[in-house]
Amino acid sequence: MAYMEWTRDLESGISVIDTQHMRIVEFINELDDACRTGNIDETNHVMEGLLNYTITHFEFEESLQEKAGYPYLKAHRRIHEIFMKKIADIRGRASRGEDVAPELLNLLKGWLTSHIKGEDRDYIESVKVITDSSDAEVSSWLNSTLKKIFG
Repeated sequence: MAYMEWTRDLESGISVIDTQHMRIVEFINELDDACRTGNIDETNHVMEGLLNYTITHFEFEESLQEKAGYPYLKAHRRIHEIFMKKIADIRGRASRGEDVAPELLNLLKGWLTSHIKGEDRDYIESVKVITDSSDAEVSSWLNSTLKKIFG
């Protein structure tokens, strides 16, 4: 059984965001699998991929909110910053050889579920205007932003 399951109550209705959130859940499960093997190198590799992807997701999410004129972007960005400070601490401890993966798994599972069901729900209406737009300029912006951030 997977450490974390994607469930319908985590869906935002914004496919590009849901796809990214699903990938974070997959990374969490990959990290759990790596931890179970006891292979520290593999665990650290997956952990770095997960953390880097999460940072990239935050950048994309904030870009969408900015483009949509979401009025609470500053507050949402601050929530991301506080979370990333926790992650930076965990990353630092990992670089010093501490086994932080179990703590990271627990933190991510709880935080992701809470964040998606809470703060992310607040921006859906604003951002759907952008993601559901058939305007060529908006579609072009969305595609170029995805390429710029996710490569």
